[in-house]
Amino acid sequence: MSTLYHMQENNIDKGRLKIQITSEATAFPVEDASVRISYTGVPENTLEMVSTDSSGQTETLELAAPPVEYSLDERQEEQPYSEYTLEVTAPGFEPIQIAGTEILSGVTALQNIRLLPITREEGEQVYVIPAHTLFGNYPPKIPEAEIKPVNETGEIVLSRVVVPEYVVVHDGSPRDTTALNYYDRYKDYIKNVASSEIYATWPVEAIKANVLAIMSFTLNRVYTEWYRNQGFDFTISSSTAFDHKWIPRRNIYDTISSVVDDLFASYLSRPNVRQPILTQYCDGKQVSCPGWMTQWGSKSLADQGYTAIQILRSFYGSDMYINTAQEISGVPASWPGYTLENGSTGDKVLQMQEQLNVIAGAYPAIPKVDADGVYGPKTEASVRKFQEVFGLPQTGKVDYRTWYKISEVYVGVSRIAELV
Repeated sequence: MSTLYHMQENNIDKGRLKIQITSEATAFPVEDASVRISYTGVPENTLEMVSTDSSGQTETLELAAPPVEYSLDERQEEQPYSEYTLEVTAPGFEPIQIAGTEILSGVTALQNIRLLPITREEGEQVYVIPAHTLFGNYPPKIPEAEIKPVNETGEIVLSRVVVPEYVVVHDGSPRDTTALNYYDRYKDYIKNVASSEIYATWPVEAIKANVLAIMSFTLNRVYTEWYRNQGFDFTISSSTAFDHKWIPRRNIYDTISSVVDDLFASYLSRPNVRQPILTQYCDGKQVSCPGWMTQWGSKSLADQGYTAIQILRSFYGSDMYINTAQEISGVPASWPGYTLENGSTGDKVLQMQEQLNVIAGAYPAIPKVDADGVYGPKTEASVRKFQEVFGLPQTGKVDYRTWYKISEVYVGVSRIAELV
């Protein structure tokens, strides 16, 4: 208590927190939700009380955090993040408490919360976020072959690499029958894992290298139907001994989120191998893993000016390269391959305008536009507001990242997505 209070009062280091609240049932934003914020160790001491706007968002808050050096120096033994408890209430919804939202110095923590409509069995949901994998103690990865045999009798293997809309995460070790299965959007899953396994304060090329390794590993599990071929009903587990750490309801970070949004269709390949490579790794501090990437080692190379692919090749070999999936599931249409902007015309503009108008029905801060296939100033203003609401660079142009974010939000609020 005293350390955190001292930081808060003396303005030593600060991180940021932005909260987004939506309905689990409709994916619409929840307006006028109340959020009480306290230190996880001192729940009775209210630090902030905030409420959500028409987009279901709070203002961006500044909260005390340990010095940024704690997350940048692997020799440090101090916890590099502070922990906060969020208690959320909203009319018509079950209350929820999340204990352990992690705030790192200098970056923005994004806490997405989905509320359940009140049922007869109403009661507060409580989620406790465990320690970050670089700070806590977790089982090391059990080594596997990085390329799976796919010609065995009865094997179910996809004919091409597809980015799934959802992954089914088994929240425990694979044979733990008491563990729950969760549906999570693929991009959200990757953001959750990366936020659980590396620090968002690291150089962007280190974040990219680790995100690419996480995505390639995950797409290998998808492509080879690894667990389903063993009789399980999930895609991947949350056990670090078998897969990656994934934590229900944890916060993510802006630096990690933007990297995933830019790279989410990518994975790692070797020549003449169709399947994504099962890129295994370890922290390189508590555990060593020759031949695999180490997380702290990736950070060190990025500090020296290495790019993401140079980092990956230094660990996995010079024949590793970045590939792109041929198909992205769960989107009405793929990105056209060029940026839509003021002056653009055609079917892709029309489709984007129609999707924006559906989104504006759920998010009234976003102005509706004339769906006429002509990208004029009003469409630009609407896109700019969409980008502001969803934390994208406010260019007023629909680039790769904005196109897929519009698709994602549209699918959510129009309820055309099905869990398959």
